[in-house]
Amino acid sequence: QVHLVESGGGLVRPGGSLRLSCAASGNTHGIYMMGWYRQAPGKERELVADIRTSGTKTFADSVKDRFTISREDGEYTVFLQMNSLQPEDTAVYYCNVRQWSSADYSYWGQGTQVTVSS
Repeated sequence: QVHLVESGGGLVRPGGSLRLSCAASGNTHGIYMMGWYRQAPGKERELVADIRTSGTKTFADSVKDRFTISREDGEYTVFLQMNSLQPEDTAVYYCNVRQWSSADYSYWGQGTQVTVSS
């Protein structure tokens, strides 16, 4: 079992910044990917960014030039630095962790609200 604790969400004005954190604990052996998804009301959940143990990063086109993802390997903590936030970024952001342990497993955080509004 992997347990996820998310933090960093909140209300920010357009053009502002937020940093999301997600810390994984428990049976962290075999974790190969950590990342963030988001879901706005009435829309599908979409990948925002993720990072693999190799360091390879993936970003959604809509955030590629504004967001940065990093990982603390020793503590299995992932950070999403969000800059130049826009109202369209408003959503619930979910931490996602993928683990290989005889089979592939996926874990989700409870979600943290990010609201971009003037």
